[in-house]
Amino acid sequence: MNRTEEPSVDSEERNCKKVHADFTEDEQDLIARVYNLIGERWSLIAGRIPGRTAEEIEKYWKSKYAS
Repeated sequence: MNRTEEPSVDSEERNCKKVHADFTEDEQDLIARVYNLIGERWSLIAGRIPGRTAEEIEKYWKSKYAS
C-alpha cells in the first residue's frame, strides 16, 4: 500500500461512529433513560434535548442498538 492510500473502512461503520461522536455522553445517557421509559417516541425524546430532532435521535439509536 502506498502512503496516500488509507486502509479501507466500511462507510456504514464510519457513519455510525460519526453519529455516536456527534452526541455527548450526557445526551446518550438521557436518550437511553428516556427510551427505556417511553420507547420509540422519538419526538418526545427530542423534546428533552435542545437542538436535537427526532430524526437525529432515531438515527443515533438505530445505528447503535439495532441488530
